[in-house]
Amino acid sequence: MGNERIKSVPNRLKFFPVMMFAIVMGLAGLSLVYGKAHEVLGIYEIFYEVLSYFTIIIFFIILITYFRKMMKYHDEVKEEFSHPIRINFFAAISISFILVSMLFKPINIQVSLSLFTIGTVLHLFFTFYTLSFWINKPLNIQHSNPAWFIPIVGNLIIPVGGIDFLSNNVLIYFFSIGIFFWIIMFSIILNRIIFHDQFAQKFIPTLFILIAPPTVGLLAYYKLTTNFDIFAIILYNLGLFFIFLLFFMYKNFLKIKFFISWWAFTFPLASMALATLLVYSITKELIYFYLSYFFIICVTVVVGLVAYNTLKHIVKKEICIME
Repeated sequence: MGNERIKSVPNRLKFFPVMMFAIVMGLAGLSLVYGKAHEVLGIYEIFYEVLSYFTIIIFFIILITYFRKMMKYHDEVKEEFSHPIRINFFAAISISFILVSMLFKPINIQVSLSLFTIGTVLHLFFTFYTLSFWINKPLNIQHSNPAWFIPIVGNLIIPVGGIDFLSNNVLIYFFSIGIFFWIIMFSIILNRIIFHDQFAQKFIPTLFILIAPPTVGLLAYYKLTTNFDIFAIILYNLGLFFIFLLFFMYKNFLKIKFFISWWAFTFPLASMALATLLVYSITKELIYFYLSYFFIICVTVVVGLVAYNTLKHIVKKEICIME
């Protein structure tokens, strides 16, 4: 029996999914929301500080665990990297580096710069590799899903996190890639959603990723230009449209079984809350004040529920198993 227990540990490591980095994205997004809420609404800074340190710890735990998997089960990692759907989640690794670098800025600017540099270089590689993968491999329309936005959205996060580290011209390069391919990817995904079979149940939460490109795009655009013009308003309103559309479709999400992909709910909601806090800080209009609190509550509740379900399934050993 002792031998069986010893054998079960490496097997669970073998099936540790790259999608686990979506946990870091969700927690980092929530941390940044409370940081912005402290700045704009005066919410206690302790929430931001506790969440930031907790996120940093989780990031290093997941990073070290996945690195161990790469060392011990490199064939499985290689298989993930060649999978038409899972390949998109590798960009969550580089995005996690960038988001955690943003949390490190008030703590240690040099560590923040190092993490941002690693994340940016990695993300540039993942962007080129993923796009070349799409071009060179014979993919089916069923392979397309909103997770395809992850490598694209990362290019919009780089200007948000890198405003203190890189010149505007370099950051605009990444912004241009993100905005251009967001439009193209959205057309492909919309075609997939309307004219082809429904997503597998485990990928339904990824529909929330539709919220991320316009809202993160707004954050990046404002960082680069400090303009809140018609283009910025359009980006925000598109994010608002997608989130209300998904709320309208709430029945689609009520009966889905728990998968680690539930973390796809979290970062897009956080980006919506951040965008709304930004809009309120600029306009001071009452509607955005109430929407800010509404989205803060939404993302807090959703992250709490997803984290609880994740812990529950970890205890039951229903995560990191062969699918």
